[in-house]
Amino acid sequence: MNSNSAQNLLKELFAVAVKAASPDFMKFSNLFPDPPKGKVVVVGAGKAAASMARSFEQAAKVLWPENEYQKISGLVITRYQHGLECEKIEVVEASHPVPDEAGEQAAHQIIQRVSGLTEDDLVVCLISGGGSALLTVPADGIGLDEKKDINKQLLSCGASISEINCVRKHLSKIKGGRFAQFCSPARVVTFVISDVPGDDPSVIASGPTLPDETTCRDALEIIKKYSIQLPMRILNSLANGELETPKKTNPIFSNVAKPVVMSTAKQSLEAAKDFAEKQGINSVVLSDSIEGEAREVGRVLGAIALGLSNIDTKAFAKPLLLLSGGETTVIVKGGGRGGRNAEFLLSLTESLHGDKRIYALAADTDGIDGSEDNAGAIATPETIDLANRRGISIKDYMARNDAYTYFQQVDALIKTGPTRTNVNDFRAILILES
Repeated sequence: MNSNSAQNLLKELFAVAVKAASPDFMKFSNLFPDPPKGKVVVVGAGKAAASMARSFEQAAKVLWPENEYQKISGLVITRYQHGLECEKIEVVEASHPVPDEAGEQAAHQIIQRVSGLTEDDLVVCLISGGGSALLTVPADGIGLDEKKDINKQLLSCGASISEINCVRKHLSKIKGGRFAQFCSPARVVTFVISDVPGDDPSVIASGPTLPDETTCRDALEIIKKYSIQLPMRILNSLANGELETPKKTNPIFSNVAKPVVMSTAKQSLEAAKDFAEKQGINSVVLSDSIEGEAREVGRVLGAIALGLSNIDTKAFAKPLLLLSGGETTVIVKGGGRGGRNAEFLLSLTESLHGDKRIYALAADTDGIDGSEDNAGAIATPETIDLANRRGISIKDYMARNDAYTYFQQVDALIKTGPTRTNVNDFRAILILES
């Protein structure tokens, strides 16, 4: 396999993984709710919200009588440039990962749409990664600007998505199961595309319709662990339990069905593995839930790749593909550009020391790495040679958290545009024969 073939394979694998995560008609049709006697209100938030809404409409058109389909109304919130036109469901775009006024206004509209429903009505909630920032209604006494500041601190301190969402839940009027109280007593069915390691629906988009197992004390410990700066009145509200989230014994969950998880990182990785194996590539899924600081994960997987490249056994026959998913974090110390996948890949590149046998791709399945215009990047022996010839120092770019610029200068960025789905990070390392 030559260099072009190796690069094309990695890009094809990413495309296969993204396609496997898409909320297509068939994923809805398998566990579609029966039409209610009353109203059908579809709401949701996330990077996949618009594509989920369109697929829901397509499924309802086929599976429900026409008069039931015509009952559908609703509103979903997605990230800017992630919208799609739907027939019955309004799509509003807002800011991610830091919330804005558009998201707050749309979230209030969603609350209005589900308020006052009866037991004869159905609320369909479409949830995907990014929903925490997009579905923004701060708890009483907390302003939107304060929520923005807290969000920025959480996103840059190295906290895991579970830790970030624990804090978000307790500072919100709509997350951590609180949205269910606005829907009650209507029946609630939640469809989820998972972007979190472990696929816990109560963590995805901060679980707006599901009971929360975390506590105010947990949130305070996370705030202390990462030295997050909050106004004293908010800290006091957490300390005295005023901001506690509803738990599973709360009657607001009596008509909330078990959530349906439509797409996961594991499904996408298995799809990529099957695709590679059909082409004769020995393939291994290391894990679908790798967490940790991006550059540390890069160093570890780089060391694993180098070690396996020198093992000559049937189990690790070459070409060998190592696949992994999950969600890493970045501790921001410099003023450079780049998301966690570019940061991971730059660290991996440094750890490979220019090995001529190893190629790698890392990208976010939503098509946006961090807040940049790329999904991720690709690293090849030629990429490293070109950087060296141009005097581009990996260490300098690592120190500035400037992985985007590094890969931009060697024409190695992966740009897909918004994919309108999100099962988090996709990483593929291809080891060729010597």
